[in-house]
Amino acid sequence: MGAMAHPSDVTPEALARRASSFGAQAAAYAAERPGYPEAAVRWVLEPVAGRSPLRVLDLAAGTGKLTASLLRTGAEVVAVEPDAGMLAELRRTLPGVRALAGSAERIPLADGSVDAVVVGQAMHWFDLDRAVPEMSRVLTPGGVVGGLWNREDDDVPWVRGFQEIARGGPAVRRRESVAALDLGPRFSTLEREAFRHFQRRTPDSLAATLGTHSHVLVMPEEERAALLDRVREYLRATPEAAGEFDLPLVTMTVRATRA
Repeated sequence: MGAMAHPSDVTPEALARRASSFGAQAAAYAAERPGYPEAAVRWVLEPVAGRSPLRVLDLAAGTGKLTASLLRTGAEVVAVEPDAGMLAELRRTLPGVRALAGSAERIPLADGSVDAVVVGQAMHWFDLDRAVPEMSRVLTPGGVVGGLWNREDDDVPWVRGFQEIARGGPAVRRRESVAALDLGPRFSTLEREAFRHFQRRTPDSLAATLGTHSHVLVMPEEERAALLDRVREYLRATPEAAGEFDLPLVTMTVRATRA
């Protein structure tokens, strides 16, 4: 069973620090990160869309970006999130949602209690050897597990240039990491789809979004400020990104049903 690939020079200790870095910036994460297109969410849920009521777990729900999209489908949604700061922001913005502390490796739900387990922007942080049995356990027979990842569309040259500055080198193409994802024999073969969309941005707001990424959150303050200044300077000098602009995005999705 394989997880999404991380850069080979990142130690397990550094990955753990990055994974736990979001909570202190929960409000900024909620304000700056893009949402998910309705078509992508409905594609993930399609194998169980006829169930009524449709019970969905938003696992590693963060501040509720995906939770809100799931609610718009009419599903009954429960959110589970390990970080106290992110969970508090979710409860503040979506007070009507049942929101529980817990992790992918230890889901605080009963066996067979949901029809879908959906994960936004987080499955690459899971210990899949422990998380996959847990996801399978809480699903009903034939239930679906789905993952969604928003990324900038690096097929666009100026976006790729932005990513290279943001990463301090060649950008890591997350599509290759998603292609390596494997949930093992508990689930059917993964299906994959991509959905293009846009987010209205400015150089300042896109720099603010970059500031919510884990590799930036763990930087020393001076280094982080210098990076964000370089990003703003690049964007303001790029005709396609000067002023207010549409940032090209791709939502990559995967889904599989419980075997």
